[in-house]
Amino acid sequence: MDAAASRPAVVIDNGTGYSKMGFAGNVEPCFIIPTVVAVNESFLNQPRGSVKGSNWLAQHSAGVMADLDFYIGEEAVSRSRSSSSYNLSHPIQHGQVENWDAMERFWQQCIFNYLRCDPEDHYFLLTESPLTPPENREYTGEIMFETFNVPGLYIAVQPVLALAAGYTTSKCEMTGVVVDVGDGATHIVPVAEGYVIGSSIKSIPIAGRDVTQFIQQLMRERGELIPPEDAFEVARKVKENYCYTCSDIVKEYNKHDKEPSKYIKQWRGIKPRTGAPFSFDVGYERFLGPEIFFNPEIYSSDFKTPVPSVIDKCIQSAPIDTRRALYKNIVLSGGSTMFKDFHRRIQRDVKKIVDARLHVSDTRLGGEIKSQPVEVNVVSHPIQRFAVWFGGSVLASTPEFYAACHTKAEYEEYGASICRTNPVFKGMY
Repeated sequence: MDAAASRPAVVIDNGTGYSKMGFAGNVEPCFIIPTVVAVNESFLNQPRGSVKGSNWLAQHSAGVMADLDFYIGEEAVSRSRSSSSYNLSHPIQHGQVENWDAMERFWQQCIFNYLRCDPEDHYFLLTESPLTPPENREYTGEIMFETFNVPGLYIAVQPVLALAAGYTTSKCEMTGVVVDVGDGATHIVPVAEGYVIGSSIKSIPIAGRDVTQFIQQLMRERGELIPPEDAFEVARKVKENYCYTCSDIVKEYNKHDKEPSKYIKQWRGIKPRTGAPFSFDVGYERFLGPEIFFNPEIYSSDFKTPVPSVIDKCIQSAPIDTRRALYKNIVLSGGSTMFKDFHRRIQRDVKKIVDARLHVSDTRLGGEIKSQPVEVNVVSHPIQRFAVWFGGSVLASTPEFYAACHTKAEYEEYGASICRTNPVFKGMY
């Protein structure tokens, strides 16, 4: 066994909104930072060789500085706010890497500035969203093996890791439906015995960022005085601190109207540019934000199917012998499933759909044969927010992980195409 295999693997889960990183065997990630990169545009925009006899050395060092002068995470956000020369870019959009240049820079700082480790000394577990094209795995492999010279790499599918996260708390259950609601994408993925049922994956164009934008829109329409450059950030914080899932929207409106002092919250902030204080009320958006998962038509006319219906369709399209097991283990994952009572509402709505279907089939049979009731169970646990990362940490600390990794030697012999397949290793069972 090589020396790198005796050290803990590095686990990095890159999401559209946040990246979670740390070492295998830990219970939680060392860092959770926004997946953003701020690059200094003033270097990049310098005219090359436009001045006659211009100093090539100055130009060369400007190029080098442009490569070095960038920030990631919270630091990138604050730089772009305070200085107009830094341009923010989000390397991942809707779960897929769109900007590989920015992604490489992002990984560079994750490894050297945050985790402070030598990539040549650690195996790496990276994650990808379901439905990622195989070419993306090749690009990831190239960057990891060529730029960072890692000894071994495994690219895991996020929902499988989210299932694995639950298995330390209960008996190992690698069959289930993962409802992964991130910042930029929502996927409903059925997994049977650790293998993703690819043909039944459902994707929904509503995710955490949409909740934030909807809250921002509601507050703007109500005329709350929020500085425009800060509106999105404020809406995100309102979402994270105050939002909850209600069981009935009409009842919730009545509650707010009867006792506004109890339900309406006050938000106080400071304008980033001027430092002047501002405040506003947080009202109906507390429950209307998360409601877009259950009544999408209040937000968008393009997509109208509620999440519980999509979960049901997903399970109904899976092989018939896996369906009962899938209803029994609906696992929530991702920060946007953390709303209070979200799991209860999902469970109630899915159960309603299933019971209605059973009732119809029973009446068709004339009540002679009673169907066996279907157990619907939605699993919610405190580590939902970084369940994918935690699942990666658990799996990367098993001895089988090192055998399943693609090694530098294999990459040099066969090329990047080896990264297209990542075997489900049996250490999970």
